Amino acid sequence: MCGIVGYIGWQEAAPLLIKGLKRLEYRGYDSAGIALMNGSLLVMKQKGSVSGLEEASEGLSKEMKVATVGIGHTRWATHGEPSDTNAHPHQNASGDIAVIHNGIIENYSALKQELIAQGYVFFSDTDSEVLVHLIDRIWKSDPSLDLESATRNALRHVDGAYGICVISSREPDKIVVARKGSPLVIGIGSGEYYIASDAAPIVEHTNKVVYLSDGELAVVKKDGYLVKTIENVAQEKIITELDFSIEKIEKGGFEHFMLKEIFEQPAVMHDVMRGRVRLSEGRICLGGIEDYLDRLKHAKRIVICACGTSWHAALIGEYLIEDFARIPVEVDYASEFRYRNPIVGVDDVVIVISQSGETADTLAALRTAKEKGALVMGICNVVGSTIARETLCGMYTHAGPEVGVASTKAFTAQVIMLYMLALTLSKGRTLSHDEIALNLKELSHIPEKATRILELDSQIKDIAERFKDARNALYLGRGYNFPVALEGALKLKEISYIHAEGYPAAEMKHGPIALIDKDMPVIFIATRDSTYSKILSNIEEVRSRKGRVIAIANEGDQEVSRLAEHVIYIPQSSGPITPLLTVIPLQLLAYHIATLRGCNVDRPRNLAKSVTVE
Repeated sequence: MCGIVGYIGWQEAAPLLIKGLKRLEYRGYDSAGIALMNGSLLVMKQKGSVSGLEEASEGLSKEMKVATVGIGHTRWATHGEPSDTNAHPHQNASGDIAVIHNGIIENYSALKQELIAQGYVFFSDTDSEVLVHLIDRIWKSDPSLDLESATRNALRHVDGAYGICVISSREPDKIVVARKGSPLVIGIGSGEYYIASDAAPIVEHTNKVVYLSDGELAVVKKDGYLVKTIENVAQEKIITELDFSIEKIEKGGFEHFMLKEIFEQPAVMHDVMRGRVRLSEGRICLGGIEDYLDRLKHAKRIVICACGTSWHAALIGEYLIEDFARIPVEVDYASEFRYRNPIVGVDDVVIVISQSGETADTLAALRTAKEKGALVMGICNVVGSTIARETLCGMYTHAGPEVGVASTKAFTAQVIMLYMLALTLSKGRTLSHDEIALNLKELSHIPEKATRILELDSQIKDIAERFKDARNALYLGRGYNFPVALEGALKLKEISYIHAEGYPAAEMKHGPIALIDKDMPVIFIATRDSTYSKILSNIEEVRSRKGRVIAIANEGDQEVSRLAEHVIYIPQSSGPITPLLTVIPLQLLAYHIATLRGCNVDRPRNLAKSVTVE
């Protein structure tokens, strides 16, 4: 997601900031900017890549090229579309304060209206701009304050999450930083200090860092730093020594990108919902489809086109939209859609889903649907991708860059997007405000439940040890968990090269049961829902044929433990939301089986991350 860098010292700041922003590119972003201070304050920002910003910085004046104080930011849009204006840093009207911000200001609307009433003019659509005007107002109201005090007092008015850097030409010898829910780290050099949202931009300059804790504020100068709480209580901080390489940092300390991305899922779930799920109001805000919402709600039919993991997410989307909004849905492989002369027209909506936004078959399906007059909507992860440009409306998943070829966090992000879409389409049609609010409350607990499942990693690795030499595997689920069975099987065969198939559990007797013997692992998704008793019967049938049963079950379920050889327990959740939890043990199981077999899980043979050719 968004990235922060800052520098104060004796070196030229601009190249250090640009290089730091490049180190943060893996997080994903849609715009970038820097603020430099050398007597006066200069902000340079633009939509697009850090490379574009780097090119623009070559035109800096001589005075700013030698500036030794600055801050930089990469933004991923939540409030307001990607644009030069919405990019950070943000400035006050007089241009002598600049702020960069990661996080979300939940009460920004009320603060903004209050500031507008006092004569402040806003230039961006972001929640972040509130901060710079709030600091400016407080500082001007009491000239005895300094930048630190004005920032501290401003943050006392703020609800939400933030990681911020503030600089001002009124006090050009310092950077004020603070955090609440969004990480910040200070790198300690020799007569110089580095600031960043993680250690990636810092480690090549120094291995000594201080991590800020929630509710802390720091004043950083060339000759030192001072950390306090927001309540102005001084804090003693422990200096930590970094002992890893740039490559390790990019993997977040995990052995593989895939494992890192599996463990990122709780944070990704938060990010997908951030700025969209208004829990206190019991509503969802999907700005990317707002102008077409009426047409979406009154579609005669919705067709979802995707490939691979995105197709499995689409299947769950079919269940969700039909269940919540009662709109007929069909799911097509994008690779087949274009060739079967599909019947779609102006009364239909076609949703295309792609992590990269560049999948060739999905792009072809998009163009076919447009030619036939359908409203085409996109769900993708990459800002500015071809699918994002060519669809009339859509939503970014904001899952951050996914490096591992076998998709993990993209799947859960897409499912959450489809869940929010289904609830949005149900409003005024099938579900009451209270029913939508109840579903959103359930959704808000999913990141915490996902974290609890990740704590089972060592148990799942032990199970993987027992099945790493299997030659085949069968995955079975019902209802919302049938597509999860397909996804679990896909993960296993993608990275471990073990043949695996997913089926609706009821279909087992129509063929796959012939494969079951003492060497066949059968993975059941056996959560407590309307089909629970049927799943138990299916497990009995596999046991009677000596199949080796691994079950995903809800905590406290003793019945399943009596039947299965191994049980992975997950928290209880409502049926429509369950796939976000049941998929995580299957991702971990596939990962550990593959690594135990010596496979390269990040770069499995014959596969590409983005399939840009047919």
